Amino acid sequence: MPIYEYKCSECGYEFEEIQKFNDPPITVCPKCGGKVCKKISAPAFKFKGSGWYVTDYSKKSYKEASEKKEDKKELKKEENKKTKPEETRAVSSANT
Repeated sequence: MPIYEYKCSECGYEFEEIQKFNDPPITVCPKCGGKVCKKISAPAFKFKGSGWYVTDYSKKSYKEASEKKEDKKELKKEENKKTKPEETRAVSSANT
């Protein structure tokens, strides 16, 4: 569940609240009862290590591997197109 930050517009009190995404936002200050506004803040996690886009997927080697996969997919599609008419001929000749 995300942590939301709020600030009271009357007394300046700042606080955090863990809420579900579908929970309504808090509108009343718990200290003075004034109006609160939701603050915009940075996320509380960082992507570190290998396995993330910045470190792995932007590399040239990944792009080359991806292109090779695409080439293999296209070759398989072409092979399937070539084998389908032969299969239908074999089935039709077996039925006669």
